[in-house]
Amino acid sequence: EFCSSLAGIMLLEVFLVLGTVIIYFLLSKKKEETLPFKEGWWGKGQKPDTEEDKTIWPFKVETTEEELSDLFRRLDQARFTEPLENSCFHYGTNSVYLRKVVSYWKNQFNWKKQVEVLNKYPQFKTKIQGIDIHFVHVKPPRLPEGQSAKPLLMVHGWPGSFYEFYKIIPLLTDPASHGLSDEHVFEVICPSIPGYGFSEAPHKQGFNSVSVASIFYELMLKLGFNEFYAQGGDWGWLICTNLAQIAPNHMKGLHLNLASVTKMGFIHLLSILLGRYLPGLFGFQDEDVRRMFPLKKGLHRMMLESGYAHIQATKPDTVGCGLNDSPVGLAAYILEKFSTWTDPEFRNLEDGGLERKFNLDDLLTNIMIYWVSGCIVSSMRFYKENLQKGIGTQKHERLTVQVPTGIASFPNEVMHTPQAWAQKKYTNLVSFHFMPRGGHFAALEEPELLAEDILQFVGKVEKEQLWRKK
Repeated sequence: EFCSSLAGIMLLEVFLVLGTVIIYFLLSKKKEETLPFKEGWWGKGQKPDTEEDKTIWPFKVETTEEELSDLFRRLDQARFTEPLENSCFHYGTNSVYLRKVVSYWKNQFNWKKQVEVLNKYPQFKTKIQGIDIHFVHVKPPRLPEGQSAKPLLMVHGWPGSFYEFYKIIPLLTDPASHGLSDEHVFEVICPSIPGYGFSEAPHKQGFNSVSVASIFYELMLKLGFNEFYAQGGDWGWLICTNLAQIAPNHMKGLHLNLASVTKMGFIHLLSILLGRYLPGLFGFQDEDVRRMFPLKKGLHRMMLESGYAHIQATKPDTVGCGLNDSPVGLAAYILEKFSTWTDPEFRNLEDGGLERKFNLDDLLTNIMIYWVSGCIVSSMRFYKENLQKGIGTQKHERLTVQVPTGIASFPNEVMHTPQAWAQKKYTNLVSFHFMPRGGHFAALEEPELLAEDILQFVGKVEKEQLWRKK
């Protein structure tokens, strides 16, 4: 009898232990893991003992005659290479068209006028983690009765700048005047990524997307925003994703016009192999199949278009020396991306199709932001900082995003992520739309389409109070 009761007690203990383990796993599954905030210091030399200056001061873009005469001297002395016959944009920027751009730059483009355009929105600077952060901050001109503005952080990428958002800002801060619903009105904050535009470049190694997300989180808190929305494409996708992982309780919603999954599981790989034949099995829609297959086409395009990333992720300073020294070289390097990333078919045109979706004033204003700030090298280093440890090795790549997410998937985007893949990373995906047209620089190319998608996404989040359902 003693033995059987002992056995009973032991069995009970086993069940208790098993039960505890099961409950532990169930509960720990519930616990959402966040990304640690990165407390860095990126200023020159040793970190001072004194406390950081908390002030925010107004900033205006300015230009000088010296700056312009130096630019014109360099443009006058440019050396061009004859392109191969009928090569269009297949070898990169075609120099026959580049000559036209340079001629426009010298004779028609008015930088002083564009400086006024840049200054039409209020800009500021503030010191965070040892470096000066530049940002545009636009409040709504008017608010409907009983409504408050929703703070929206918008983050650019490479080789873009805060200027990419100048056409979409009025649609978000004053939607009613542009034929959009004013149910939701935004207060827009567009910072320059450190090392881009008018934000100071980090002086130390290791400045990656998590560093930027941490700085932008501090910026939003400094501006008094405890709850906010975030939007991004290109590097803005990763920075805003990291921010959602660092501060999920502060971000009401995340909207992306590029989403990439860097951690590939077995199912991903299987879907790449078989998705064309069994789309339903992997949750692929017809549009996914159309964009992703045949596989050979996608791989070929990736090989054709990723050379710049390999250079920038390994030896950015080498090629950067030339680009920082030559405005024509800089323009050639940047314009090629605005051509091919807007529409891959533009490679077949001698002018790269650049003026089909953009005008030269806008394209040159973006290039001038890189030129006058001398930021091309520091902007390219961001690739090395994010990629040198290898894809799939970072903690943020393993973590999911719980914040309500909306994705606008543009047909000419460099890489396509199906909803079925995005859902695994962004577990609270409330809106996923295939956009009717447009490419990588959505805010500049298709501001109305992007604004409408942001507005409908925020509408969903607000109506169902999705951010509260944690």
